[in-house]
Amino acid sequence: MVCSGGGGIPVVRDDAGGPRGVEAVIDKDLSADLLARELGADTLLILTDVPAVEDDYGTPDNRPIRCVTTSELRARTFPAGSMGPKVEAACRFADATGGMAAIGRLDDAQALLAGQTGTIITRKPR
Repeated sequence: MVCSGGGGIPVVRDDAGGPRGVEAVIDKDLSADLLARELGADTLLILTDVPAVEDDYGTPDNRPIRCVTTSELRARTFPAGSMGPKVEAACRFADATGGMAAIGRLDDAQALLAGQTGTIITRKPR
């Protein structure tokens, strides 16, 4: 299992070689992708409070996206402050590893891992 979360203080090495705090944003979704790839994970779950990524989220026309390729998902637009980073992290993972990424509810983690719920993202069609 791979876990990554937001928070903490970003640091860099100063000229003397010691740590120094800096102003920066560390995106938890993109850091989860990086950590999963570095550890050789075959699947990345991005767990959130919504059941799936949706087209037309927040409108009467909204509909869940179930199984999708990275190129199909990247052709859509998602808000930068919410679903956008999750989608980008999932796409990066699937493209880099050929493995599955999934986005869905924390309570559905087991079914999400089995590909039974949420949004399943792969490099090639399933």
